Amino acid sequence: MNWDQIEGNWRQVKGQAKEAWGELTDDELDKIDGQRDQLVGKLQERYGKTKEEAEREVEQFCKTLN
Repeated sequence: MNWDQIEGNWRQVKGQAKEAWGELTDDELDKIDGQRDQLVGKLQERYGKTKEEAEREVEQFCKTLN
């Protein structure tokens, strides 16, 4: 699934994102609203990851949704 599809189906995908990154709250996931850059930023903030690490995790997440 590409990111445009994820963004368009965020309500359905949000649960899977919650499973992948359990420390993110429902409110945070609602605010992210399918925006990739916001998800990457929140992963950096919450998990102390570098931007590159967070980008890789988001890319891997996309692949798991196919």
